[in-house]
Amino acid sequence: MTTPKLDLHTHTVVSGHAFSTLQEMAAAAADKGLEWLGITEHGPALPGSCHPIYFRNLHVVPREINGIKLILGAELNILDYDGTLDLDDDYIRHMDIVIAGLHSLCYRAGTVAQNTSAILGAMHNPKVNIISHPVDGTGEVDIEALVDEARDTSTLLEANNSSLNPARHKTVAGPNTLRLLTLCRNKEVPVILGSDAHISFSIADYTHLAPVIREADFPEELIVNYHPELFTSFTGVTLP
Repeated sequence: MTTPKLDLHTHTVVSGHAFSTLQEMAAAAADKGLEWLGITEHGPALPGSCHPIYFRNLHVVPREINGIKLILGAELNILDYDGTLDLDDDYIRHMDIVIAGLHSLCYRAGTVAQNTSAILGAMHNPKVNIISHPVDGTGEVDIEALVDEARDTSTLLEANNSSLNPARHKTVAGPNTLRLLTLCRNKEVPVILGSDAHISFSIADYTHLAPVIREADFPEELIVNYHPELFTSFTGVTLP
């Protein structure tokens, strides 16, 4: 795999269970040769994360640090089977990007249909750009339905590196990610790789994803981390 140009799913100490500051994350991104770094703190429904006022104050952050262009947003929590998020538009309007995902600490898994409905509901929200770790097993889902909706709503599905870390014990994440990538390849739907870094050393680390990407024979041309112009053309979000 070549050097990525962006990593849009990372967390700082602000998320409450991560270990690096924003400045440390930017320095590490520069050392790794990235051009864009997304700082996407967890939404307030996740225990220990920041108060909503944090997202109102994003304007104080420099948009470039150490030569790294910052993309500021949030990884919001999907709360119910309708796809309700834990922040409303009064806060979302201050963000560059919005990631949404299921987290077991603030979502009760239901049936395949209910879990799929929860993610589809978030994808129908025009403010949502990326679905984080949709196939990590937090709730069993209809993967093909998500891929079809990703194409129809121009919402990126994430292949999440952290979910494949053996320390996470997410046993279904590997085979589910393989199926996700295979379907996206066959339907020519782009994906985004997420490091889900909670410490600076993990930025743009896709070590656990690499063998699954190879097994799926997934084309690099459909991975937006290597082709930022594809991110813009697919989602409609312009990178600075």
